[in-house]
Parts: sequence; C-alpha cells; structure tokens
Amino acid sequence: MSARTASVERNTRETQIRVQINLDGSGQAQLATGIAFLDHMLDQVARHGLIDLSIQANGDRHIDDHHTVEDIGITLGQAFDQAVGDKKGLVRYGHSYVPLDEALSRVVVDLSGRPGLEYAVDFPRARIGEFDVDLFREFFQGFVNHAKVTLHIDSLRGRNAHHIIETVFKAFGRALRVAASRDERLGDVMPSTKGSL
Repeated sequence: MSARTASVERNTRETQIRVQINLDGSGQAQLATGIAFLDHMLDQVARHGLIDLSIQANGDRHIDDHHTVEDIGITLGQAFDQAVGDKKGLVRYGHSYVPLDEALSRVVVDLSGRPGLEYAVDFPRARIGEFDVDLFREFFQGFVNHAKVTLHIDSLRGRNAHHIIETVFKAFGRALRVAASRDERLGDVMPSTKGSL
C-alpha cells in the first residue's frame, strides 16, 4: 500500500505557500497561514478528516486576505489531487452532516475529476472577527478547481456565523475522509462505469 502523501509549493508575486498532506494520517495539523481564524478552520479539516496537514503561507495581507485565502485553497487542492492518486479502489463519494449548537451543515463530495462547486451558505454578518466571510467561497472554489472534485456545501440552519462555518469545515473534512477511503471490495477497480475519473 503506497503512501498517500504530497508536498506542493506555490510561489507568486502575491503569495508563497507550502502544503504537505497525508491522507492516511491521524489528524495532526501544523498551520501558519498568518490568518488565525483560517488556521482554526483548517485544523477542523485535519482533525475530522484524519488528514495530517501542514500549511505555511505568506501573502500580501497588507492589501487584504483574498489572495492568501484563495491560494491556500488552490495549493491544498493540488496537494489533495496528488495524494489521492489514480482513485482506484476508493469509495469516491463522501458526505457528512455536522451540527454545532443551532447550526447544521451538509457537505457532499465526489472525486469526479471534474471541478464543480455548489455553495449555499448565508451568514448573518459580513465578518467573523477580522475575517471577511466572502473569502470562504474563494477558498472552496480554489480547492475544487485544483482537486478536480465536485463539492456541494449547504448550510441548513444557523444563527451564529462562527458556528455556521465551523460546521461547514468539519463536514468538509469528514466528507473528504469518506470519499478518499479505500473500499477493499473494489480492490484495484476504478469506481466509475467509464473506467476513469
């Protein structure tokens, strides 16, 4: 059984990012994005996805957080795509419902080879602390485009913005964990009638 790991660097005039991922980890995270709330959310992905994740990022945050957040999504997507490999023997689909007090979110993922994002998350306010909640969509769009997955994210209810997004990231981690897990009954078979993903 080969290691499902990847290390990806992205260096532009706007950001310098390094991501290391182990899909068969224990949920350990080393995060230094310069954006504390994003670190908190990425820690949820690692912990609930049982993914070992290391992310270091420097970006032009004197302008705003947009480039850094989007490029972290891009780089994480590239790393996930590399680590998941040819997808033979994988479950392929994953979903999770996660509650936190009054909030409830559902995330569904398909390791389809085709990028697609459906994102239905409404927040009761525009910022959580200093973090602009519009940037979460940019993060997930960057991830989807480069992981080449179909991702549906729905906030089903919630009044507290922190609770809402935390349920999304926890469900995202758990859905990835299921989709990327091996199904021994498939052996080395591609989970698609096409024979490829």
